Amino acid sequence: MGKKRMLPVTEVDLTTVKYDTGEVEAPHITGLWLKFFVKLVEMPLIGSLIIGHLKKQNKMDEMLRETLIPEPPMFRPEFPPQEPESGVVFLKEDGRSDDRVESALTCLPQYDSANYQSSDSTSFRYWKICDYANSYRKGLTTPSTIAEHVISAIEEFSNKKPPTPLLISFNPEDIRKQAAASTQRFAEGKPLSILDGIFVAIKDDIDCYPYPSKGATTWLHEVRDVTEDAVSVSKLRRCGVILVGKANMHELGMGTTGVNPNYGTARNPHDLERYTGGSSSGPAAIVASGICSAALGTDGGGSIRIPSSLCGVVGLKTTYGRTDIKGALCDGGTVEIVGPIASSVEDIILIYAAILGSSLADKISLRPSVPCLPDLSSPENSSVVRSLRLGKYTEWFNDVFSPDISNKCQDVLTMLSETHGCNVVEIVIPELDQMRSAHVVSIGSEAAASLTPDFQDGKLDKLTLDSRINFALFHSFTASDYVAAQRLRRRIMYYHMEVFKKVDVIVTPTTGMTAPLIPKSALKLGESNMKVTSNLMRFIIAGNLLGLPAISIPVGYDKQGLPIGLQIIGRPWGEATILRLAAAVEGLRLETKQPASYFNILKGQ
Repeated sequence: MGKKRMLPVTEVDLTTVKYDTGEVEAPHITGLWLKFFVKLVEMPLIGSLIIGHLKKQNKMDEMLRETLIPEPPMFRPEFPPQEPESGVVFLKEDGRSDDRVESALTCLPQYDSANYQSSDSTSFRYWKICDYANSYRKGLTTPSTIAEHVISAIEEFSNKKPPTPLLISFNPEDIRKQAAASTQRFAEGKPLSILDGIFVAIKDDIDCYPYPSKGATTWLHEVRDVTEDAVSVSKLRRCGVILVGKANMHELGMGTTGVNPNYGTARNPHDLERYTGGSSSGPAAIVASGICSAALGTDGGGSIRIPSSLCGVVGLKTTYGRTDIKGALCDGGTVEIVGPIASSVEDIILIYAAILGSSLADKISLRPSVPCLPDLSSPENSSVVRSLRLGKYTEWFNDVFSPDISNKCQDVLTMLSETHGCNVVEIVIPELDQMRSAHVVSIGSEAAASLTPDFQDGKLDKLTLDSRINFALFHSFTASDYVAAQRLRRRIMYYHMEVFKKVDVIVTPTTGMTAPLIPKSALKLGESNMKVTSNLMRFIIAGNLLGLPAISIPVGYDKQGLPIGLQIIGRPWGEATILRLAAAVEGLRLETKQPASYFNILKGQ
């Protein structure tokens, strides 16, 4: 039998496209059964048969080995020239990070100190960065005072029953030292920026000197020294940010739940019996709990957006190459970025302004447009929002575990239309199932290649059980599989660029389910649950495989009181547009609830 031949992408008739749910077929395993399964998949003959069977069940070989794909491969995102965004303020990416932050501040609505609220307000809201800055400048508190509140909260959270570790590396004396320096600057009337004295956590796969970068493993710090900050961290430090330590994560970023038998599993502040989502589990939880104003995460497969959605905060995945990823463990990949998590769009804008800036190599190869921000303070902002066309692929949009998710997200689209006049346009995106396969081959092959020297040195056996299953799959991919995945990347990029000729953004739920329960049997040995992973990753792949910017914004809760996120996907380099629409969503004043585990840090409660 000959190979199946795909039509050239330009000849695909979109009117005949049928949505494929692409349900993942794989067993859910925890506890001792997981340990037994790992032994099987790592056996030379039996393991290859098991992995081969799983790949056949999920049509991976059919897509990658039994199909002729006519397009040439795209080995990293390639973006066509983009139209300039309207109603924006341009930033100097080669300038000082504190100057960019001050420019970003002018884009925000004027700060009103009357909004400075106490914790007994009838409508819950998180303290914003500007609230802290206002409090410091008025002498109502100091960074050193806040540091004691932060240290106390981190220790209390870690000592909860069950344990809920937010940080892997944490040095109270280092926090106090940074806070004392910030307090002195305020006493002298010389704060470095609006971010001076703001507490930020750094995911454990991003270098933050002098802490080790373990990637939540038990061994990576033994083979990789940290001698300086990652580029993104150094930019924050120049703005006066107080770095609280290295946040918990799913080991090596290779999972979507945040389970971590090595250091303990970070838990969802809205319900401690549930996952935060991953892999940036600690960053999302520490922001959602009110302890830090923001955190830095990495996103190679929804790792910022998934936990942001499940924890009810905002997470920005930038365009591939918009931020310099040097100093992150995933800095050699083609799908990952470093990006911010915060409790509001305004705070995301301030942190994003500080860290943005492409590396020299990416400037040469990607030719990024000049970075800009939406001018939310401009009278023209409303008319720009009104002109936005929102693309919605209804069958995909509604493919969720609970209709609470799609209903809540649809309510927001209706409100945007009624309040701002946004136009919702029906779209079709072919080959979404192929996109998922292309992504897992890309991220898996690149992760395996980067760790091969360590695995040859015996470190594979030191990984958690679910990571070992993942790498058994990744090691089964061949060079031809990888090339086929990159051919699919080019096809799917074409489809998305055609969609963006008709709409300005694509809107979806962020995740196909809300925060799943943590099986007790998973805490010690972990778990493998690809159906949960599929539900959590259903809508996020385009941001990674194609390098598109995307943001998750909280829009309410399901019937169990668990947060729901709406995802906004933009054109390449279109961060200003998705930030503008996210701010409009935030301005709808949707329902907000104080998390069950929340610390009112500014008030010391």
